[in-house]
Amino acid sequence: MRWLLIAGIGMVLVLGCAKEEAKPEARPPVEVVAIKVAPRDTPVTFEYVGQTQSSHQVQIVARVSGFLEKRVYTEGSLVKAGAVMFLQDPKPFQATLNAYKGALAEQQARLQVANDNLAQVKPLAALNALSQKELDDATGQQQAAAAAVETAKANVEQAQLNLGYTTITTPVTGLSSFARIQEGQYLSGQSSLLTTVDQVDPIWVNFTLSENDMLSLRTEQAAGRLTLPKADSFVVEVVLADGSVFPNKGRITFTNAEYNQQTGTFLVRATLPNPGSVLRPGQFVRVRVSGASRPNAILVPQQAVLQGAQGHFVFVVDKDAKAQMRAVEAGSWNGGGWFINKGLSAGDTVVTDGIMRLAPDAPVKVVDSLANAQVKGSASDAKSGVAPADPSAKR
Repeated sequence: MRWLLIAGIGMVLVLGCAKEEAKPEARPPVEVVAIKVAPRDTPVTFEYVGQTQSSHQVQIVARVSGFLEKRVYTEGSLVKAGAVMFLQDPKPFQATLNAYKGALAEQQARLQVANDNLAQVKPLAALNALSQKELDDATGQQQAAAAAVETAKANVEQAQLNLGYTTITTPVTGLSSFARIQEGQYLSGQSSLLTTVDQVDPIWVNFTLSENDMLSLRTEQAAGRLTLPKADSFVVEVVLADGSVFPNKGRITFTNAEYNQQTGTFLVRATLPNPGSVLRPGQFVRVRVSGASRPNAILVPQQAVLQGAQGHFVFVVDKDAKAQMRAVEAGSWNGGGWFINKGLSAGDTVVTDGIMRLAPDAPVKVVDSLANAQVKGSASDAKSGVAPADPSAKR
């Protein structure tokens, strides 16, 4: 019995030592895709919602009262400056012009008689053959006749203008609207709007900046994180509703100094060439404003930036090939990237894919197994300011 007890105790001790010597199986490293941070000057594009507007809208109105005789133009067509659009009945205005011309001829005849009479009175008055009163009367008659001729000339000129107003033309080249008054209708001062013509080449695109946007731009510029183009020469391009980009780019030509208290925004206007009238007034578009840049900026893909209770953070790979959480100060978005104001520096390796499998101090292995990893890196070299991490580099 004693020997059996000693043997049992020995086996227990051997098994206990074996358990102590057994080690847990090492966790394999997590395969991830990462990028190596490379600060550089990065172009910045701002995007807003805008609406197109005619650069010159003209209301075509009747300037004289009368009946509308004919609509000459085709509704919705492109009309050239000086093209005839409507014709009013000219006969009453022609008759008035003829009457005023007759009155002018009559007054000119009276002026001729007054001139002849004055020419005869003057030498006789100089010889004291006629009294001074008779000379004064002849002079007054001649001046009154001359004034009557000028009045008659003004009446003739006004009548000619009114006759010319019966031919209604457009002062600008643009797209015509529908006719608001039909043929045969009487036109007066209360119903004289006939149609409108919208000049669309060039065309305006209006968009707004909020007060927060303006303050943010000023803060970023003052901190040296944003550089604006000289003379505010921003380049503006328009994205249409189907996602296509309008081929012609423009410039900002107007910024309203007044703050709109109802919308809380500032109005900004860009002017773009619009040959072919592709853009029409009233369209909603996306406006991309480029020309600014962020000097020595750090930009990482959006999926690399996470948010927790303490704020934004990323996973970086340390020199021991382990994942570490790094708190960062995230700035604004730029395309598919996120500017990092604080927390990262040149040479840091940031994990972009495989983040959900990571934990602090977890061993990682940077791989380039994804087919699009190199594409993302090469495409972002010029735009996002980051470079793909070298998977062959030693950790």
